[in-house]
Amino acid sequence: MEEKYFDLVLVPLGLLVSATYHSWLLLTILRHPKRTVIGLNALARQRWVRAMMADPLKNGVLAVQTVRNNIMASTVLATTAITLASLISVFVAATTTNSAAYSLLVYGNKTAPISSVKFFAISLCFILAFLCNVQSIRYYAHVSFLLVVPAAAAASRDGGISVAYVSRSLNKGSFFWSLGLRAFYVSFTLFLWIFGSVPMLAGSVVMCCLLYFLDTTTEYTRDLHDSFGGHEEARDQDA
Repeated sequence: MEEKYFDLVLVPLGLLVSATYHSWLLLTILRHPKRTVIGLNALARQRWVRAMMADPLKNGVLAVQTVRNNIMASTVLATTAITLASLISVFVAATTTNSAAYSLLVYGNKTAPISSVKFFAISLCFILAFLCNVQSIRYYAHVSFLLVVPAAAAASRDGGISVAYVSRSLNKGSFFWSLGLRAFYVSFTLFLWIFGSVPMLAGSVVMCCLLYFLDTTTEYTRDLHDSFGGHEEARDQDA
């Protein structure tokens, strides 16, 4: 197979590997949330919201500071994403003026249209990461107001809010943050595509293997989570 045709086979294969893994992860989160870190953390945040809203006068400052830390983390990622997206144009100009040196580093299709597609794909990942983190900030800012409402008042019928609504809003903010972080992960594999389709495919496989160990939980972790949840529910009933 000629060198220029490698991108037509290996790049779609690398994208397929990444898409297959994240499709499996999404189905597992929806059907068996405790088997994934994302699903288990979502359940833990629900319990955290219930504990914070049980006594907002005591826990209000802690709750708002925790949400503020998450807002700062999302702000850092959003700023980084939009900055990198802006710098890609400078990088494109640099590779254009040094096309001879650039061609020596690339094994695969080196034509100008393919190079433009590479940089556009990376820019698209960073823009997606920026938008996801902006949505995350939006939900976190909304939750910072809701957490200071007492659970008793929130459960009333006079137009109050429920603990479940606050938990959903907090989890939505966290899910958008996770999506923004995934966009950074995918951008790394697309960055390897600049140096050829073979590094891109290898990077996709290695990235999915690493993410599997980061995204899944062990039986010990699930048992510990269930045990902590059981003690918490018993304490709430006694109160």
